Amino acid sequence: MELGISTFVELTPDPLTGKTISPYQRIKNLMEEVELADQLGLDVFAIGEHHRPDFLVSSPATLLAAAAVKTKNIRLSSAVSVLSSDDPVRVFQQFAMVDLLSGGRAEIMAGRGSFIESFPLFGYDLEDYDTLFDEKLKLLLAINENEKVTWKGKHRAPLHELGVYPRPYQQHLPVWVAIGGTPSSVLRAASLGLPLTIAIIGGMPRQFVELTKYYQNEYIKAGHDITRLQLCINSHAYIADDSQQAANEFFPVYAAVMSKIGRERGWPPTTREQFEFMRNPEGALLVGSPQQVIDKILYEHELFGNTRFMVQFSVGTLPHNQMMHAIELFGNVVAPAVRKHLGK
Repeated sequence: MELGISTFVELTPDPLTGKTISPYQRIKNLMEEVELADQLGLDVFAIGEHHRPDFLVSSPATLLAAAAVKTKNIRLSSAVSVLSSDDPVRVFQQFAMVDLLSGGRAEIMAGRGSFIESFPLFGYDLEDYDTLFDEKLKLLLAINENEKVTWKGKHRAPLHELGVYPRPYQQHLPVWVAIGGTPSSVLRAASLGLPLTIAIIGGMPRQFVELTKYYQNEYIKAGHDITRLQLCINSHAYIADDSQQAANEFFPVYAAVMSKIGRERGWPPTTREQFEFMRNPEGALLVGSPQQVIDKILYEHELFGNTRFMVQFSVGTLPHNQMMHAIELFGNVVAPAVRKHLGK
């Protein structure tokens, strides 16, 4: 099972000091995080796309290109590319360039987006939320398969025997579909034979077992080779030297971000009681000592049989030294133990 880190590159105030670091400093910190993850032998580093002030990155490929020349082995992915409001031609070109810079380590994780700011920003109608993604995903796959493309759709100008360049270092860019739990999105990924990422950020992971079974069944039903199926679980996480330290350091930043998003969506504020409930051995949060995180990753692997697990440490702004220490614990303690247990 691959182990990696995902981030939205938050730019939020420290809830204890009220201060926000500069965008320049946050990007500098991010590059150090990617380099450390690579040095520790982690498998994947993924950067998300947003168009709002509390998350810094609107162009994941730009930062992944910078990471490509600073790293040697780690795979570089978006998490996600909001394909619905982007142009598949440009997305392919940008990630092909990341692939060339990295010597074949780029991949695209495509999603519809958990926020809606990009739709009015780029002139798209939210009523087309699902059809935009479906159409653009199929165009991206066509470009990935063929150097010259003939294509016609509803939301973009047609292409007639036009070449899309540059081509990537790999024969084809890996394209994943990332979801929050929508069955129609699961069916789309399975029908197309695409790897699937499921973000589990609340509740109990076992609630997602039927969804993963649905993906596996529809994948087989569509005629795809089950031995090629790839499934990733992505969860909010934080690791410190002991359980209580991890909880005390992570809760303020986690609660600040989740409560802010909650206010936008009509949810109640995040409480310490809810947080502690999700930290329990069967809950969605991987926050605790290295052994607690090891146990929970292995527990979820038993549930899902997933081929990749991604942790999102930077839900809110943590001091950089704490973030780096969490990555060190993940790479030096958690990852070796998980790999040993799974015999890899």
